[in-house]
Amino acid sequence: MIVKNLLPLIVLVVCVLSVASVPAEAHPGRTDSKGGHTCRTNCEKWGLEYGEYHYHNKNKQSSSSSGAAASSGSSSSGKSLSSSKPKAPEYTSSDLKVYLDGERLSLTNGPVLKNGSNLIPLRELAEALDAKVTWYQKTSTIKVEREERRVTLTMSSTTVFYNGESETASAAPVMLHNVTYIPAQVMLRGLGIAMTYDATANALYLTT
Repeated sequence: MIVKNLLPLIVLVVCVLSVASVPAEAHPGRTDSKGGHTCRTNCEKWGLEYGEYHYHNKNKQSSSSSGAAASSGSSSSGKSLSSSKPKAPEYTSSDLKVYLDGERLSLTNGPVLKNGSNLIPLRELAEALDAKVTWYQKTSTIKVEREERRVTLTMSSTTVFYNGESETASAAPVMLHNVTYIPAQVMLRGLGIAMTYDATANALYLTT
């Protein structure tokens, strides 16, 4: 009779012990509308840090991680853009005025300035001086002749020849917008043209 009365109690104890011995399949915590939540219990057991927000659906990534990555990417991009600065132009326009035998030359292509040297369009100056210009494409060499004088220059080279004698010029001939520019004093000296420079007026006076 006593055993019969204790039977329900024994069954209850066994059930309680069985439930307690079964390991939990998921850590506690309710998920939000996005299917995730912040870990507060047994975080290390599940490979998480305390307070880490995560999803129970493994296909989703932590919003905090993706947000940090996006922020880092945009920051790097901003630094890259700010570090690139446009280069200063190598040549600038010059307001140099050129006079030949008292008359100002009207140049279609204005002079340019590089490292303090004025460069003048070759053909326009040669035409004004009745000088002959010969271009040797194979060697990028320019020969300018007037009467018995000859000046030979090479593109991008500061070496100049006066009737065959070489010297070093202050600047090299260059091509800008399909126009060949040369140092004014180099050509004028080689052709025997007298020149005077007025720094106050920034004017070059030529006398044939």
